[in-house]
Amino acid sequence: MANITAAQVKELREMTGAGMMECKKALVAADGDIEAAVDVLRKEGLATAAKKAGRATNEGVIACSVNPETGSAGIVEVNCETDFVSGNEKYVAFANKLAASAAANDVSDVETFKTMPCGDETVADTLTEAIHLFGENMGIARVGHLALQGTGAISSYIHMGGKIGVLVEFTFDNAATADAEEFKAAGRDVAMQVAAADPVAVDRDSVPADVVAHEMEIYKEQAAASGKPENIQEKIASGRLNKYFKEYCLTEQAFVKDPDQSISQYLAAISKKVGDKIAIKSFIRYRMGENQD
Repeated sequence: MANITAAQVKELREMTGAGMMECKKALVAADGDIEAAVDVLRKEGLATAAKKAGRATNEGVIACSVNPETGSAGIVEVNCETDFVSGNEKYVAFANKLAASAAANDVSDVETFKTMPCGDETVADTLTEAIHLFGENMGIARVGHLALQGTGAISSYIHMGGKIGVLVEFTFDNAATADAEEFKAAGRDVAMQVAAADPVAVDRDSVPADVVAHEMEIYKEQAAASGKPENIQEKIASGRLNKYFKEYCLTEQAFVKDPDQSISQYLAAISKKVGDKIAIKSFIRYRMGENQD
């Protein structure tokens, strides 16, 4: 039996991201051969994943991937057990690999997503390998996809080391706008705005009718409690609804980097600079763990 050194264990751990004891066991099984030990870790992945299933996955990251060539983008929430793993560069790279698969495959159902290609394997196989290599239970909480329908671009932003991820879809008339530095900076700014201000819709016309009705009902009840005449109550309720739109509709929100202007005013200024009309079509915002709240 080969004498396994600490240096070999360290090398294998750096190559794979696997736990120290798992690396040592693999090296023993491979008689000290590093490459063979990597294969041992990979082959044992399924059994290890089964043992770890069911353990709580309350940490993780959001990852985004944008493919300008295809005009598509993907976003995933990938969970693990500890922040030690979620902060690992290899784990982030693994999450980014899944996001690239999400960009290439227009699916929003996690189980369907697991059957999709991810490099030379499926998403499910890639996940199983990661569970073994990192020594923790993992899961894909959700997956999203955006695809341009016409001329435009998709911008992304990752906040707080992957705790919040955002995709924003923009439309414009001139394809060259996508390469303009002014637009690239603005795209990042708007995506950052979505991360920071958590809007519910692009504009007031995009707010679901049931949400508007619910808010208006609350504001009317509040106004009625004030004892003011009915016509005044209606004005009070309408005023509060307008305030809601300004707070929760992206285009009407105060720009976080310059509160003296709204996002629509900011984009109007950028549109003038690039000689095009830039508009926001849609966005996706994930906050890590929010679907577990």
